[in-house]
Amino acid sequence: MNIREISEQYAVDGQVFPSDMQAIADRGFKFVINNRPDGEEPGQASEADLRSAAEAAGLSYRFIPMTMPTLTPELVAEHNAAIESADGPVFAFCRSGTRSTILWALAKVCFHGKSIAEVSSAAAAQGYDLSGFVPLLEGYRTEFGR
Repeated sequence: MNIREISEQYAVDGQVFPSDMQAIADRGFKFVINNRPDGEEPGQASEADLRSAAEAAGLSYRFIPMTMPTLTPELVAEHNAAIESADGPVFAFCRSGTRSTILWALAKVCFHGKSIAEVSSAAAAQGYDLSGFVPLLEGYRTEFGR
């Protein structure tokens, strides 16, 4: 695993497997968000297997699959609600960590008043370039009236 801490309470990585869930719990995470749709790639762990392993490791778990074509304001609100409901640090994953980072950035901009520069800087510090997503962030910020 290559866990990247985007903030004190939120970290991301690419695809994980059921066998990784105990290590995720051992690193202090309390909540896992799976942003990767089932069947996106051969060899990918199923959502059901990931959920079972997360729960066995004592982790709370949410399946919020996202692709850029399926991104909606409702999905951003759902991701934000999941983060807010967590009783400790959140670990989110997708194929590479980018979508999980974008969802975090959207949640921070749309629900917490963070600037696009702030979220872009936090993402960049962990190797995620959000510069191509600035119009998306601006559009969603406007959508949510921020």
